[in-house]
Amino acid sequence: MQEQAPGNLLSRETSPYLLQHQDNPVHWRAWGDAALAEARATGKPILLSVGYAACHWCHVMAHESFEDEATASVMNNLFINIKVDREERPDVDAIYMGALHALGEQGGWPLTMFLTPDAEPFWGGTYFPKDDRFGRPAFVRVLNEVARIYREEPDKVRLNTTFLKDKLKPSQKPGSGALPDDAVLSELGSRMVRAIDPTHGGIRGAPKFPQAQFFGFMWRAGLRYGLPNPLDAVDLTLTQIAQGGIYDHLGGGFSRYSVDERWLVPHFEKMLYDNALLVELMTEAWREKKSPLYAKRIAETIEWLVREMVVEGRGFAASLDADSEGEEGKFYIWSLAEIEDVLGADDAKLFAEIYDVTASGNFEGHNILNRLGSVELRDDETERRLDEMRGRLLKRRDGRIRPGFDDKVLADWNGLMIAALANAADAFDRPEWLQAAENAYEFVRIRMTQNDRLMHSHRGTAKAPATSSDYANMIKAALALAYVTGDMSYVEHAKAWLAILDEHYWAADLGGYYLAADDTTDLIVRPLSALDDATPNANGVMVANLAALSLWAGEDRYRARAEEVLRAFHGALIENIVAHTGLLMGALDLLAPAHIVLMLPKEGDAREMRRALKDVSLPGAVVQEIRGGETLAESSPAHGKTVIEGKPTAYVCIGPQCSAPVTDAAALVEAVRSARHMTRG
Repeated sequence: MQEQAPGNLLSRETSPYLLQHQDNPVHWRAWGDAALAEARATGKPILLSVGYAACHWCHVMAHESFEDEATASVMNNLFINIKVDREERPDVDAIYMGALHALGEQGGWPLTMFLTPDAEPFWGGTYFPKDDRFGRPAFVRVLNEVARIYREEPDKVRLNTTFLKDKLKPSQKPGSGALPDDAVLSELGSRMVRAIDPTHGGIRGAPKFPQAQFFGFMWRAGLRYGLPNPLDAVDLTLTQIAQGGIYDHLGGGFSRYSVDERWLVPHFEKMLYDNALLVELMTEAWREKKSPLYAKRIAETIEWLVREMVVEGRGFAASLDADSEGEEGKFYIWSLAEIEDVLGADDAKLFAEIYDVTASGNFEGHNILNRLGSVELRDDETERRLDEMRGRLLKRRDGRIRPGFDDKVLADWNGLMIAALANAADAFDRPEWLQAAENAYEFVRIRMTQNDRLMHSHRGTAKAPATSSDYANMIKAALALAYVTGDMSYVEHAKAWLAILDEHYWAADLGGYYLAADDTTDLIVRPLSALDDATPNANGVMVANLAALSLWAGEDRYRARAEEVLRAFHGALIENIVAHTGLLMGALDLLAPAHIVLMLPKEGDAREMRRALKDVSLPGAVVQEIRGGETLAESSPAHGKTVIEGKPTAYVCIGPQCSAPVTDAAALVEAVRSARHMTRG
């Protein structure tokens, strides 16, 4: 048996999470062909540990076990130890998290999996404590027992690997499912309201995640089918999130989830994708409801983004940690005495009343700032005073030791934020937000492209193979920028990325897009799923993208491909509707594609018409400007439509039906509201 190469090799990596572990006495390797070849050469099983930089329990396990010489000695003696940043290699994480779920475990991070030297999983778990506690066995005891079973009971290991490999293989039947229709989607929009907490919003129970995909579908279904209850559920949820402790009331931005049912106590890490998805949904809700609270939270969150999350080159960083000074949330919590010290007695009294600050605290003797006691904004003068107070408190907080910062740039998460920023810039007429979106877009398009292929991650250099989500979300970003700017070069970028997706990711025998490309060499299986995770699944995003591209390009082949995706995952959708709401949103876009065509005379412009559209929510819409001499594709329902009386003229087309021509901006809003709504029955 060949001896293992000595030492910890993570100092060669760029991932902040992997670099957190470069000084561990564990002989860590990064995932890749070299580490897998070493496992095969030594014959040792693999201990695979997956986490991410902002993960609290990852830090706990690292401090307890991976920094401990005695534990590390056992790990080094018995296993080839491989560390994976799940954000850098989501394809690897998806495979082995899927294996853990197949074992009947709930899953989570850190993910701890045991593999054969051929990377086949045979057992695993999540966090293991150093000593027996929490009903979990001590980590060293687990290590010794797993190694013993691997040595002494090969039949058991073989049985497990065979079972898990079979579970990991894609199982859907090719292209056999039906497409969701209006009756199904309307009924689902109504039914999902039953899952909503009527007091606090969100899905009932705790912990509470924002679930932007779920509520995004409810919003769209409510608009299309005239369902007030889903719209009210979205409004309730967004309001509670916006005023809860899950929101950073001083610095802006949302934490990943709340551990309680009231949105009070967050898991304090801030992820780029959560903030992108919430800005996107809140912007759509603001277009319709004009809530000053939503406008404020959107602006504050984007201010946080451009202040704290922009890296060299102007891409967006991945996350801020939950921990500082070894404690979760320490950076964000307050005592009444410290607030009085910063604000003085009179201002502190008002601030404490509104933000739920007491001497005894609202969380383990400390205070998490929130406005859940009264979610309505106060009068303008009081809100102005509160703004000034928050500025002083933020200045004091800036002197604290900051949480860890994961400054790698991920193509898929950037795509989500670029799209959200572009849409918010359009709604609020904020050109500086649009510029930030375009800057990040160019970062990904230029710095994260090699040989015309996207790369997934960038920190100093681009690395890690792109997933289908990278392409799907950057196509979404390109189409959002095309919508706002009218620049057709973005549509050309989207079409070029789609060609790569179709060539390297399409599951020709089953339908849908694999997560990994056909030339990704270090995986035992290519995951194929439409399940939404914390982030939208590429297949749901692509249904919406393809529906939009069919309008932009006037080509039915894009619509046909979208239908293939929906049919491929019909069975999975029926089995677990809540986990496939991204597909449902795409289905709505495909069933009733929204195309607003602005016919312009040679000397006219569309600014007034575009400005009017900020007052109405029509998610997934394509807005296309056609000037004199230009024509639409024959497949467009607006083909042959013309300018009326020499004025800019709008046609609102939902599916095959177009509105009467509109030359007045206010009338355009009413035309959209009328056209988007389909009564049930």
